Amino acid sequence: MADLTQTAANVATGNSTRVSRVQAGEAITQGMPVYKSASNSKYYQCDADAETSASAAGIALSPAGADADYFVLAEGDGANIDLGATLTVGETYVVSTNKGAIAPIGDLTTGDYVTHLGVASATDNLVLKINVSGTAKP
Repeated sequence: MADLTQTAANVATGNSTRVSRVQAGEAITQGMPVYKSASNSKYYQCDADAETSASAAGIALSPAGADADYFVLAEGDGANIDLGATLTVGETYVVSTNKGAIAPIGDLTTGDYVTHLGVASATDNLVLKINVSGTAKP
């Protein structure tokens, strides 16, 4: 399989989703998993190549430019998110090794850090349940 092909304009969330307004440290597109930097408290695009950058805090629900712009972040277990992509029902989705992307769990290989984002309950819905394992695949 490959990273999800997302249409940013189609990313949406259900009414029960907890959201926050946060500051971006780089350009962010809606649908991207992001992590919070410990050094400046800004949010950056995740990737599974390093433990820090794989530590997803949520999914961006709006775009942002670098440094000054704010965007909305979906967070919390059980949130329903339309990622603007076609999902496989029952598939577990994770932070990809490609910056800002989401992949099926089977795409991770040796040395990739595993951060679960959630499981698809429908072809257009991810049930968000972030689990930052801090563990790389052997």
